[in-house]
Amino acid sequence: MTMGKLYAIGEVLIDFVPLQKGLPLKDVVTFDRAPGGAPANAAAAVAKYGGMSSMITKVGEDPFGDFLIEKLESAGVETDKIRRTNEAKTGIAFVSLKEDGERDFSFYRHPSADLLLQEDEIDTKWFKLGDILHFCSVDLVESPMKKAHKKAILAVIQSNGLVSFDPNVRLPLWDDPEACRRAILEFIPLAHIVKISDEELEFITNISNIDEAIETLFCGNVRAVIYTKGSAGADLYIKKYKYESKGYPVKAVDTTGAGDAFIGGILYQLLERGACPFNVVEILQEHHVELLAFANGSGALTTTGLGAISSLPTKEEILELIK
Repeated sequence: MTMGKLYAIGEVLIDFVPLQKGLPLKDVVTFDRAPGGAPANAAAAVAKYGGMSSMITKVGEDPFGDFLIEKLESAGVETDKIRRTNEAKTGIAFVSLKEDGERDFSFYRHPSADLLLQEDEIDTKWFKLGDILHFCSVDLVESPMKKAHKKAILAVIQSNGLVSFDPNVRLPLWDDPEACRRAILEFIPLAHIVKISDEELEFITNISNIDEAIETLFCGNVRAVIYTKGSAGADLYIKKYKYESKGYPVKAVDTTGAGDAFIGGILYQLLERGACPFNVVEILQEHHVELLAFANGSGALTTTGLGAISSLPTKEEILELIK
């Protein structure tokens, strides 16, 4: 059986990561640039672990666009579905790091090039059985890109592929937190797999009890919810079942991209096992121990370096950590 491909749609941008930790953004003097954007990070993780992945987005006709395409290609991600435009610049984000590796973001996009991807630039014939489409919420603001997401998602569903959604809430990018919440709730029923963090769950559901909040996410197409708890690991929910897993202790330098590396680890293993809407529940139940261990290892090791894509571990390093 031919292994399916991960298609990631959404933002790809430059993260400017500070070389000084523990300072507020206004006091940082020097930065290093790193390729970023949550969907792109997940695509790079899948490619790094031996899967096929492709990025669907738009970047500017500018040096940062060149840089991102080069970096994705060197990470093994297919870039032939990345469009170019001179109507807007490639997105950038400045990140400030606290001593524990946690971070603050300041984004520059009014709009950035990724938001200009048009729905007619999505070809429904790209997708087939065994493929997975992964997306996040950053590019679900009212824009051509939001319509492009809808077209891609519906095309994948029609081709019997899997849809994965990581809300990855970034409120500074929204004029109104409620608009962000509404967009996430609009798209959750379209996904088969929803990854949600402990920092996001109550904001999205308006429910403080974890199990009750997660129960509300089982709507529409949703087959599984993965609840991530940072260094404490992650829990997998499948309707009435809950599977727990522990994280792996590492010395965190920069947590940027850890959640993306986690979901990339899950999606890679689902591709490897030929997951589709008809068998994904069975695969998750049968292999939850190794799926969650690999994903936790992927996320943990990514925090030990600066940046997201540049810090992704090898498959062998993950297997060594979790054995």
